[in-house]
Amino acid sequence: QVQLVESGGGLVQAGGSLRLSCAASGLTFSNYAMGWFRQAPGKEREIVSAISIDGGATYYEDSVKGRFTISRDNAKNTVYLQMNSLKPEDTAVYYCSTTRLVGRAGRIYYSHTEYDYWGQGTQVTVSS
Repeated sequence: QVQLVESGGGLVQAGGSLRLSCAASGLTFSNYAMGWFRQAPGKEREIVSAISIDGGATYYEDSVKGRFTISRDNAKNTVYLQMNSLKPEDTAVYYCSTTRLVGRAGRIYYSHTEYDYWGQGTQVTVSS
């Protein structure tokens, strides 16, 4: 069965950095696009970033462009989210996710309805 395990969250001051990791198992990782989502209290889950199977295509939500970087290491079955210049509004539970559809180079999925498997989430708290 597919398992996604996030790590790397924590408490950081505004302007600081965190690197989230998501280790995947139970799938041929290099065949599947990946995404990072977040959900703040009282808000809907929103996509933060996504990456194609080969890493050649990426997507960033407008508020994180220039601050966050998504990457993947297919040899380690891991996707990363480097978060710099963190702001209090970045505070949320961050989830990694993947689809059950075998991807193709350059293909990214943007909606949470296109994702089928989710990790347990990791809390990111940014203090002002």
